[in-house]
Amino acid sequence: MSENLSNPGTFVEPVFGRLLTAMVTPFAKDGSVDEKQVADLANYLVENGHDGLVVCGTTGEYSTMTDDENERVFQIVKDTVGSRAKIIAGVGSNDTAHTIELAHRAEKIGVDGLLVVTPYYNKPTQPGVYAHFATVAQATETPVMLYDIPGRAGIPIAPETYRRLAEIDSIVAVKDAKADFGAATEVMATTDLHYYSGDDGLTLPWMAMGAVGLVSVTAHVAPALFRALIDAVVAQDLVEAQRLHLELTPIVRATMGRAPGCVAAKEILSWQGVLDEPVVRLPHVLSEPEVAQAMRVDLLSSSIAHTLKNS
Repeated sequence: MSENLSNPGTFVEPVFGRLLTAMVTPFAKDGSVDEKQVADLANYLVENGHDGLVVCGTTGEYSTMTDDENERVFQIVKDTVGSRAKIIAGVGSNDTAHTIELAHRAEKIGVDGLLVVTPYYNKPTQPGVYAHFATVAQATETPVMLYDIPGRAGIPIAPETYRRLAEIDSIVAVKDAKADFGAATEVMATTDLHYYSGDDGLTLPWMAMGAVGLVSVTAHVAPALFRALIDAVVAQDLVEAQRLHLELTPIVRATMGRAPGCVAAKEILSWQGVLDEPVVRLPHVLSEPEVAQAMRVDLLSSSIAHTLKNS
């Protein structure tokens, strides 16, 4: 549902809240899921201003985890912060039947929403994209957030497909990571879907044109700044929102412009003392020394430099 920025008091309350992070999945040194750190990180994020958590999405490395591991992480996060924040389970796959299986597992746990990505690698037609999302949505009663990311999926969700999908009651929101403002404007003007920015550095322009909030990776490491930015937009304080947008630039670059988001977020969280160690699963590897150094330079030039240990 698009938001009217011109008239005070017209902001709608978004279905999943405004500030959500696509949470990394902490692993132990041996590569297993570190259940204590999963719970600790979920607590940390919610205590630092998050309205919700997207669990086992791309940043959560779900594609290298077993279904049982994904389900266990859903359960831990739900048990830990489910009374204080919305929990959206990443259940996307390029196999519709597999997506439905994961959706059913998440639904039994009682998550608040399902993140379903466009089928990747297969590159279906738009009727196929519609059929995939519609079949998943009709197989569950849990609200669905569509995830539009052609950089990974190879195809976008077309505006006409969005309009058809918006007619399905359980499809309520979109995480948009394709930055096609024209196409998104068409959809927001003609549907009640709640749009979330899927690009950390574009949060201000997205919200200015009608998005309700953000699903972020960088908010792992700068939660207070993103909370302040979103609150400034809702308060219609454009000057403050612009200031925060610019202040976040080196932090977004460090987290999203140097290495894959899950790698960078884990490395920075370890520098901040939030995670014990930045363990990722293949095919991801930790940053090369020169990349890690560039990330630290970005962060040391930013307003969160004081959060880094041994800086």
